[in-house]
Amino acid sequence: MQAARSGVLLRAFIGEADRATRDILSCAIFRAAQAAGLAGATVLHGPLGYGGSRRVNSEFIVDAPGNLPVVVEIIDAEERIQAFLPQLTQLINSGLVTMEEVRMFRCGRRTLDASASAERGP
Repeated sequence: MQAARSGVLLRAFIGEADRATRDILSCAIFRAAQAAGLAGATVLHGPLGYGGSRRVNSEFIVDAPGNLPVVVEIIDAEERIQAFLPQLTQLINSGLVTMEEVRMFRCGRRTLDASASAERGP
């Protein structure tokens, strides 16, 4: 196990119907984070949620509006997250972004350096 280090967890709360130009917004954010070389990103789909409008979006309600919640989580060092924020704000037309300090470390077999994993193979 590596020693824990400080980082920032960014969460973007958006809807599955949200778009960035022609792309699905969650995919556009994910790809932008990957292109920026950020440490990690995950897109989570929620079955139930509401936002500022108080309109409930649910997969459990047949006549719901059809814009289920999506959370994009991105984690990296604070300075890298801060550098990514201008790009993120250009992508998101409407949504909520939160950031919190975290302690992070890698564990398991993938903590080996690249040369050791190259020698072992996949």
